Amino acid sequence: MVDPQTQVPAPAPERLAGPGVAAPIVPAQWRLGLGTGSRRVAAWLLFLVPRVLGALALLSALIVGALRWVDPPVSSFMVRQALAAWRNDRQAPAYYHTWVSWRQIPPVLPLAVIAAEDQRFADHHGFDPVEIRASLALWRQGRGLRGASTITQQTAKNLFLWPGRSWVRKGLEAWFTALIEVLWSKQRILEVYLNIVQFSPSTYGVGAASTRYFNRPVEAITLNEAALLAAVLPAPSAFRLERPSVRLQRRAAWIADQIPRLGGRRYLGRL
Repeated sequence: MVDPQTQVPAPAPERLAGPGVAAPIVPAQWRLGLGTGSRRVAAWLLFLVPRVLGALALLSALIVGALRWVDPPVSSFMVRQALAAWRNDRQAPAYYHTWVSWRQIPPVLPLAVIAAEDQRFADHHGFDPVEIRASLALWRQGRGLRGASTITQQTAKNLFLWPGRSWVRKGLEAWFTALIEVLWSKQRILEVYLNIVQFSPSTYGVGAASTRYFNRPVEAITLNEAALLAAVLPAPSAFRLERPSVRLQRRAAWIADQIPRLGGRRYLGRL
């Protein structure tokens, strides 16, 4: 039997701190729920992560800024195509691409892609709020989230990123889109876009597309041919320029009709 005089008294119940009452002393690692090692890792992460992200942001800004004057030799989509060809041990060229300068591109080509893809290109700053609101309205109705990408967004995706709909890719696309709009002119955006956009599974840019599918240099492209090129852009893997379907021809006719409605060459003067 335990002697009551030698029994260790039970700890007093914890009291809430209040006026004139001292708060109980709790070790810091108990309050944080972290041990010493975990706190060191957290401290290092808090130190390193903002600096790494800042360095990556600065590097991406420098690259985008340089590409205002330096023509990109490849795009990320072309690199993916080359890697796929290498894995499959293909002997033919992985892709077809020929850079052409803005001076070589006839006005009907930029007008055709603007009419087809982004008719408010001259007015927005990389993101089209009208299309974004329309897309969200359809999504709220349960009809799916349709694309609302501008030419600038498509340039950012094709040049630096990869296909897909992940939030990570969309976030990076927004970042590169903002950089491109700030650091490039509208004319430069169109020039790069027309040179890297995909027109078939292995054809990139208007230079290669005009040679492969119309057997003529890009300078000689006609209005109808420019409209056909622009018509395949929503689905370059599905449409066939060498054998245009009725659907593709109807879309091309609609694009050709939209060009004068936009103002023709006067529209390019607004850029």
